[in-house]
Amino acid sequence: MPVFSRFLNIDCPSQLETAADGAYPGFQVVFSADGEIPFPQVIVRASGRETLINGDAIQTTASGPERWDYLAEVPAERSPSNRLEVQIEGCRKAEIDQAGGGDWIKEFRSIALQRPAVDGSTQTGAAGAQGEPGRAPDLHRDQHGDQHVGQPAERPAPVQPVIANGAEVKVYFGIHKHMHQPYYNTTDPDAWDGEKDEIFGSRGGNYTDFVPAAVQQYIAGGLPHAGLSTSWSGTLIEQLERSAELGRCGGRFSGWNRALRGMADAKTALGNPRVAFSAFGFYHPLMPLIPHRDIVRNIERHRALIKQVFGAEASRVLFPPETAFHVRMIPALREAGVEAVIYDSIHRFRACRDYPYAGIEEGMLPPNAADQVNPPVDDWLQLHNIWAASKISPSLLRPEYVGYEDADGEMHKLIAIPAERYIGNEDARGGFGALQYPDVLGQLYQQIVETGNFDPKHPPFFLLHSDGDNHGGGADSYYHHNTGQLVDWLQRDPRFELTTAEDYLQRFPPDAAQVAHIEPGSWAGADNGDPQFMKWFSRYDQPYSPDLNSWAVLTAFQDLVHTLEDSAPDHPTLPEAIRLLLTAETSCYWYWTGQTVWDQQVTNAANLGHQRLKGEIDALLAAGRDRRGPTIFPPWIVPENPGGKRWGQGCLLDAPREAVVHSFVADCSGLKRVELVLRSDTGERRLPMNDHGPYRTQTGATLIAHYFTAQLPVGAGDIRYYIEAEDQLDNLTRGSLERIFLA
Repeated sequence: MPVFSRFLNIDCPSQLETAADGAYPGFQVVFSADGEIPFPQVIVRASGRETLINGDAIQTTASGPERWDYLAEVPAERSPSNRLEVQIEGCRKAEIDQAGGGDWIKEFRSIALQRPAVDGSTQTGAAGAQGEPGRAPDLHRDQHGDQHVGQPAERPAPVQPVIANGAEVKVYFGIHKHMHQPYYNTTDPDAWDGEKDEIFGSRGGNYTDFVPAAVQQYIAGGLPHAGLSTSWSGTLIEQLERSAELGRCGGRFSGWNRALRGMADAKTALGNPRVAFSAFGFYHPLMPLIPHRDIVRNIERHRALIKQVFGAEASRVLFPPETAFHVRMIPALREAGVEAVIYDSIHRFRACRDYPYAGIEEGMLPPNAADQVNPPVDDWLQLHNIWAASKISPSLLRPEYVGYEDADGEMHKLIAIPAERYIGNEDARGGFGALQYPDVLGQLYQQIVETGNFDPKHPPFFLLHSDGDNHGGGADSYYHHNTGQLVDWLQRDPRFELTTAEDYLQRFPPDAAQVAHIEPGSWAGADNGDPQFMKWFSRYDQPYSPDLNSWAVLTAFQDLVHTLEDSAPDHPTLPEAIRLLLTAETSCYWYWTGQTVWDQQVTNAANLGHQRLKGEIDALLAAGRDRRGPTIFPPWIVPENPGGKRWGQGCLLDAPREAVVHSFVADCSGLKRVELVLRSDTGERRLPMNDHGPYRTQTGATLIAHYFTAQLPVGAGDIRYYIEAEDQLDNLTRGSLERIFLA
């Protein structure tokens, strides 16, 4: 049988006509190869979203001694973009876990999306224009100038680092693997069925020996600072412990943590753990949207469990669930003992004054001017040979201090470590092989050399993070064969070094006198991780939103539990109520909006908690012992960029200058007043917020917060604001200090 070495032909539409709402029809991608492709797949990308077609979805339509034909059916979908990027690829080895970088062959195509104009004509996106983000990479040519489609580039010859500023230019990077399973029933952590048995059983290696196997190769390869950080939710660990105890998954998880505990003693050249169990939120909460005390409690509970199960201290570096970070988290993180936090790199890039916004292909609206307070940089780089919808700045890919100023004017700061969005996304597809490390990281290295932006005291360092238990980044091949290829490359290329975050920070501590700002947001897989976390506010602009319902229920439940805790911290009903509350804060229950099984979870936990606590709360209120102010949900603003841009159908439209602040507020003793406090160069002013009453629930919630709004002043410029609420007993609460630019 002939061995697949190149694509012979690719037939893909160059343009498609869409409906007015951006819906494009299904289409076919037909391609042929010079041999059988053991693992063909097609990836369609638009504005940060991916559609993967592989396995049985790709048909072999014909074959012969010198030609194999394939057909991929791409389903109809909707896109705000004017262009689709199509990646056609194949692996030359039938055993994918044995595949190296040279065994993956890729081709790229662009499809222009034509939308009907008002006059009945069509509007066409400029697909594949030179220099645009996401364009197809150039074909490489041989010495005669002939094109060779789909052939992998030759392995580069050994190279030597460039000397700059008296030191070797070197790029440092790390790898992070995230492991999580939520409780599938908030009211019953022991809920289990055949589906759960299959979900866990299919991840046997991921939850047992894959991570130690990868780290062992770092050690055997003589990489002195190499290691791997990994985040494990408490809900996953508890379910694995019960699976081991009860023999679930055919006994697969008996002694599941043995290899991980064994590797916990392995140390780098500086004495730091080779396997760093990151600080994390026990129940996988979206930390920017939960109260200070619940952030601290999640981290402390998680730290205790890591010590108990793995025999290791949790790292002081936090991987926040969903890579969701907002500077208002910093005071809680510091209280919980966190010294550094991982964030998605694009939110640092977008916080620069000269950020080269890439348009709708970026998948986010332009940054709000209030977040663009950092100095400009001059080394913007458009990556090629991977999907990258916007430019990156190599000089900003390094740990640095970031800060948050609270309503009292106190500055809180900690170290922030970038996780590179686009390189990490490609690494998540399979590691070395799926990502051509020498080429892609080489582009970054060359940009550093050409621009002269190299600081030997603070060289580049970033993480490549992905789920450690899902397709690609969680495959057996990632941890075994492809890791071996990575180690082999690093042994031959001294320009790059794999290191743990702890080793890097020990060798190159950031300057505490330099404090930057980072725009809020999460990773690309959450609707591109916009600054207002709108993935968790689905349907916010409709008469009823399951997500808003869950936030309103949760806000009231938080107030209930925290009120009893502040008045009677040793009350015997509190432990169960706190567990229900923390479980209800799991971010997954918002992620899959529109599915009743998920939309109902927060209400189920809150209703049970309310049932357990109602008598105690009633007695507390009757005795006048409520000493706690109202609970305020972090505010959001519509439109996101007042006077800037908003989403249209496949385009960006001018956003109204009139903006509204939204929030939920709850208090067991009843609310007396809720005000919005605005601060600007001209002073401070207070606006009463409008009480729309309890949010109208459709989940049978027995307690729910009130929905408040306030109109912001048009044209006020760069302002800071917070919400202040007072209950009927004169207990006062002040929310976090936020920022917005009102054009």
